[in-house]
Amino acid sequence: MKAKRSESVPTAQQNSSKLCKTLMIQGTTSDAGKTTLVAGLCRYFADLSVKVAPFKPQNMALNSAVTPCGGEIGRAQALQAKAARQALNVDFNPILLKPNSDTGAQVIVHGKALINRTSSNMEASEYQDYKKIAMQAVLSSHQRLKEQYQIVVVEGAGSPAEINLREGDIANMGFAEAVDCPVIIIADIDKGGVFAQLVGTLMLLSQTEQDRVVGFVINRFRGDITLLESGLTWLEQKTNKPVLGVLPYLHGLDISSEDALVTQQSFDNTGQTKQKVRVVVLVYPHMSNHTDFDALRHHQDIDCQFLFAKGAEGESCPEKVSIPACDLIILPGSKNVRSDLEFLRVRGWDDDIAKHLRYQGKVIGICGGYQMLGQLIEDPDGLEGPEGISQGLGYFNINTRLKPQKTLINVSGQLQLGNKSAAISGYEIHAGASHLSAKAGSVYKYLLNINGQGQGLVSGDEQIAGCYLHGLFDQPKALQLFMDWVGYQVVESVDIDTLEQQAIERVSQACQQHLNMDKIQQLMNDWHK
Repeated sequence: MKAKRSESVPTAQQNSSKLCKTLMIQGTTSDAGKTTLVAGLCRYFADLSVKVAPFKPQNMALNSAVTPCGGEIGRAQALQAKAARQALNVDFNPILLKPNSDTGAQVIVHGKALINRTSSNMEASEYQDYKKIAMQAVLSSHQRLKEQYQIVVVEGAGSPAEINLREGDIANMGFAEAVDCPVIIIADIDKGGVFAQLVGTLMLLSQTEQDRVVGFVINRFRGDITLLESGLTWLEQKTNKPVLGVLPYLHGLDISSEDALVTQQSFDNTGQTKQKVRVVVLVYPHMSNHTDFDALRHHQDIDCQFLFAKGAEGESCPEKVSIPACDLIILPGSKNVRSDLEFLRVRGWDDDIAKHLRYQGKVIGICGGYQMLGQLIEDPDGLEGPEGISQGLGYFNINTRLKPQKTLINVSGQLQLGNKSAAISGYEIHAGASHLSAKAGSVYKYLLNINGQGQGLVSGDEQIAGCYLHGLFDQPKALQLFMDWVGYQVVESVDIDTLEQQAIERVSQACQQHLNMDKIQQLMNDWHK
């Protein structure tokens, strides 16, 4: 059904004192489509001149964005804010957990890592006890959003039916019950077993939780919808809940998810004759901000590969997966730099990097990868794991010391490579402070000029570059300059922001065409009467 403006949905021109409506999207599984559906709904309501805000009570992700006030939130919420046409706000994601081990994570509350304790890191068991405090942060953020917006669209986390996580839950039904909002459950039919997913999830909820589920959405359907109709009828009769729509499989949709690393290129190589720039991104266990490489994946002249090492972390003799021949090796960011550096060495990638440089290849280190290229990485307070000092790869004469207070800033300036420059902008998120050692000399050049200050480094032989800036490749001119440095002339790419806006519009149009938006609006309005 084509969505249309409902008379009961408030517009920006109507009385701002009207009750704010909260709608929550929960999923039967991770990657069911919660992030995408929230983004689509935010754009739909924004297009109706409704002041709408995205919200995720608790997010676990290694990909984050910097807000104008210098806080950090999950990148999925940054995308949803863009869909809602709102500036980033720490209240959109009040609790962010950034894993730095299999059992522990850094806890970020209202955009800032906890620093009023020995460490901002918590083990999972400790966080269970902290949830009561975290819930207060969640509720205070939601209350502030209610006072500023007309609709708040909430994204749950994982599944609400995880029995072991239900006690003290703040991410799914625990939040929905606390604020008394309706819930829509979305399931991914492409994974198979969609009816079992939906019915099973509903059955594992308490009666009060089942009562606040107002309907279902089925996501990523391919084929003839008439073949699904008998199943939809059965589902509605079995659960006494309406199916609010079936979203199609949107081929080629590339939209930010929580933490899933998207590796596929976004174009068809059939008939390709031009030699591509071969780029290899090293993937270590705590790799962060992989969205840095979206522009590379989207470029028709670049073959961007992600290298995964086989074998579990800590194995003494893992299977070695060598870095393949390429033009550029990228060391990405990391949430546990010293551990990931050891991972890199155990896999033999340090030797592969040295060989790559002997053959005149280029290397770029970003954030944690930049720190790895230096001499020393010191973590005296155990901020990212056990306290200690690690020897870096030794390509830059810089020493890095991790500090409790993070750097969280949006920056813009000039990229400088060779005798050329290009405008560049991005953001920094890091706990480490890196300084040139006294013996650094003049063999290094600055990679960036930020407000008249040199930042980042380029080696004297122009083979190695590194800096703290995320988003290095997002501006088309900057990307061209990097590829020119590598030795290739490439066409100007499409701006990443443009690609994101196009993806958001596709999702919004799909919501309008395939969801019963009148019914969804009616359910919201009836609930909040």
